[in-house]
Amino acid sequence: MSGIPSILQEIISTKSEEVAFKRQRQDLATVAAMASDMPQVRGFSARIQDLAASGTAVIAEVKKASPSAGVIRPDFRPDEIAQSYQLAGAACLSVLTDRKYFQGADEYLQQARNACSLPVLRKDFLLEPWQVYESRLLGADCILLIVAALSRSRLQELDGLARGLGLDVLVEVHNETELEDALSISARLIGVNNRDLHTFTTDLANSERLRPMIPEDRIMVTESGIHTRDDVERMRLSNIHSFLVGEAFMRQADPGDALRALFFEESR
Repeated sequence: MSGIPSILQEIISTKSEEVAFKRQRQDLATVAAMASDMPQVRGFSARIQDLAASGTAVIAEVKKASPSAGVIRPDFRPDEIAQSYQLAGAACLSVLTDRKYFQGADEYLQQARNACSLPVLRKDFLLEPWQVYESRLLGADCILLIVAALSRSRLQELDGLARGLGLDVLVEVHNETELEDALSISARLIGVNNRDLHTFTTDLANSERLRPMIPEDRIMVTESGIHTRDDVERMRLSNIHSFLVGEAFMRQADPGDALRALFFEESR
């Protein structure tokens, strides 16, 4: 795993141990059989495509904490946050389920999804097929696949499995090399993370640089570093109309009001 940021190496190691423990309780065949009986998913990718084509698509994140920022929202109520986002015009939700590094929980995804009608992305570090089936069992409509954490063959395997289960995939990249791997799979949603995992700094120029390299039949989602109306307009000038935003909303009293003010209210 040379070249992988140390924090990501640590997370991958921890996640592998967590999944191994879970598999002792439920093997792959068991979770696969259970996943096949789940209700129909909500169309995550289709909703992003529809709203981005006519204006702006916001994937609003439900996140309590992060490794770089610590606890972001001490009073954390996923159901209320989800309802606030839906009323404010969010296209979809993203819910953190990683416990150790983001203080997330599987239950948070279920609480948020049950409180609204929006499609939901499970945001976690998915490394093997067992987790894809688990995501379907939790009620996710879309999963995150991080290219930096996966070989190309494993990326293709997990993408194919997700599609077979009806799940959409948001494949996340940080640079040109990772983008090549992302374009080797069928996922229509390409997330460009503006955060450098080595330094934790964010730079919107990353999205601007990669945008011309993404085919028009894919949907680019810019992630991290969107805080102001100027940031939003800067992305729109680069023909970027889909956004994943969390921290900027989570720090405000009403996340939905913050979303509405950032994306949908007329500038004063």
